[in-house]
Amino acid sequence: MDTAKVERVYTSYARVYDHIFGKIFHDGREHAVRLLNLSPGERVLEVGVGTGLALPCYPRTCEVVGIDLSAGMLARCQLRVRELGLAHVTLQRMDASAMEFPDDSFDAVMAAYVVTAVPDYRMVMQEMVRVCKPGGRIILLNHFSNGNPIINTIEKVLSPFCKQLGWRTDLSLATVLDGTHLTVLYKQKVNPLRLWHLVQCVNEKAPNGNGHSV
Repeated sequence: MDTAKVERVYTSYARVYDHIFGKIFHDGREHAVRLLNLSPGERVLEVGVGTGLALPCYPRTCEVVGIDLSAGMLARCQLRVRELGLAHVTLQRMDASAMEFPDDSFDAVMAAYVVTAVPDYRMVMQEMVRVCKPGGRIILLNHFSNGNPIINTIEKVLSPFCKQLGWRTDLSLATVLDGTHLTVLYKQKVNPLRLWHLVQCVNEKAPNGNGHSV
């Protein structure tokens, strides 16, 4: 997948995305926001905000910034923000692998159904760590391969087909976290069939940007 293709695919999904992925994945989104445990005045980044399905879950006492590559998705998201009066939310069109925010800009970062839908998950993970403050929380809500050899084989076979639809199925959590400064505090299987993982991490980078890898 390349960036232009990802943008085209998800813009084409914009009109139907809520109908397909709305209610069925709502519990996972709601649980993810609760797990952020946001305090009044904190600043949170949602990477791949899409049509904004998770935005009503955030407390209005915090500042929410949502970014997405897809213009079509953001147009739908902006409509949701206006209709619900979400004055604490701002939206920007942005490539998650090259964010325009300074280092340590956010107290918390959430990425729901994003890591396996980008051309370079390593760059996205690096950027999420960079813009999150030391000691900040990073939440991943995603499908990860589960280690079962039979299921893993099926996922690898399906991966080329799924890439044409805009995501991949063959990434493990260990692979995604490799080389980052993230330590897993909590993980749980969520959504139908428990094929998706909700993962809470703490950003262990040092204040000067250095840190240890997991």
